[in-house]
Amino acid sequence: MNAPAVAAPTARLHPFDQALSLQPLGEGRWRTHPAYWNMAGPFGGITGALMLRAVLDHPERRGRPLALTVNFCGALAEGDFEVAVKLVRGGRSTQHWSVEMRDDRGVATTASVVTAAERRTWTHAPGVMPQVPPARQVAAVDMTGRPAWTRAFEMRFVEGLPAWSGRLETPADGRTVLWVRDAPERPLDYPALASLSDSFFVKIIQVRGDLPPVATVSLTTYFLADEAEMAVQGTQSVLGVSDVRAFRHGFNDQAGELWSAGGQLLATTTQVVWWKD
Repeated sequence: MNAPAVAAPTARLHPFDQALSLQPLGEGRWRTHPAYWNMAGPFGGITGALMLRAVLDHPERRGRPLALTVNFCGALAEGDFEVAVKLVRGGRSTQHWSVEMRDDRGVATTASVVTAAERRTWTHAPGVMPQVPPARQVAAVDMTGRPAWTRAFEMRFVEGLPAWSGRLETPADGRTVLWVRDAPERPLDYPALASLSDSFFVKIIQVRGDLPPVATVSLTTYFLADEAEMAVQGTQSVLGVSDVRAFRHGFNDQAGELWSAGGQLLATTTQVVWWKD
């Protein structure tokens, strides 16, 4: 079934919430938002956030998000589109959801979402956040002239800012460490965390120095944060850490972590990216 329609005075909303708000176009219908536009369609993070929001708003949804996988079948056309949500199977611990995004040309994006019951269990977290200067001590990067979605975030690079200087003779290191948050600032929630998981630049820009035709094929985010941890995080920047392992056959991997300002691992993410020589 389609996601339920929500009426909201979007003029008073944060741009991110405007992009996630159903427009008065009928049940389950959205309109693309210019603040999150990329080179040939919406920024992948806003697409993932929309598909997650459609599940979160579903009346049968139980539990919090655990996993989100978004498969980008083709660029979404500018204008109106629909999101259809289906509960595939549910049990005591998890629910499994299927989501499709369609425009006038057909299916543009598919997704699977797993929601999970919140339980008190044994906890062990061996991962450690990198030791970096606090966000206030790192200069924010001016994204003037870059795609619109980059200006929807405040990015403070500790390391790994792409040079955008043209193809390099020797490949650069692919590791990125940055403080990032919505711009203007906005309290963290699960859709925002889904969006932030795709806020890392595709690695070929950083490693090779140029920008060929490029697109994410599949993006998965695992949500480790609970509501209380996100409430503590509030509007503070999260620390994003990402790296690449291999470029091969016109594709590359890309893995990342998102840490709270207090050192809690909020989410992990991985994606596979297509590029053309």
